[in-house]
Amino acid sequence: MAIPSTKTARQARIIEVLQTHRVRSQAELAQLLTDDGLKVTQATLSRDLVEIGAERVRDEKSGLIYAVPNHPVRRSTQEGPDARLVSLFKELLVTAEASANLVILRTPPGAAQFLASAIDQAGLEPLLGSIAGDDTVMVITRDPNGGEKVASLFLEWAA
Repeated sequence: MAIPSTKTARQARIIEVLQTHRVRSQAELAQLLTDDGLKVTQATLSRDLVEIGAERVRDEKSGLIYAVPNHPVRRSTQEGPDARLVSLFKELLVTAEASANLVILRTPPGAAQFLASAIDQAGLEPLLGSIAGDDTVMVITRDPNGGEKVASLFLEWAA
């Protein structure tokens, strides 16, 4: 994965790592970032953790871990979508159409950015990301021909 060497990109990657791993120490976090090709000093990492609002919280399995409390947690490690995402599709999806690796979702006016954010935060493996306007979301799939499959899945969740 290519990560730009900006502070914003680094902090976004730190949040992503904290959401997908049970990180017990700054040294462990630094190693995970290094494995991603992102070299960071302990001092920089410490400042970044403060700036993103990371806290050490007690986890039943791992003891104390770093977490970002006011940031939605990705649930990419579980099978299928979480109940919140399915509920949002039931409530907000009007139509879904596909073309190649694109899926166009229509929502009621003002709801597209909310749905797109939930889709992005879910960390669904077949998706690269989404772009939202007022009532339209464009979802991009990793598979060059994956749009139809993803559109069908979204319509199934909305049913």
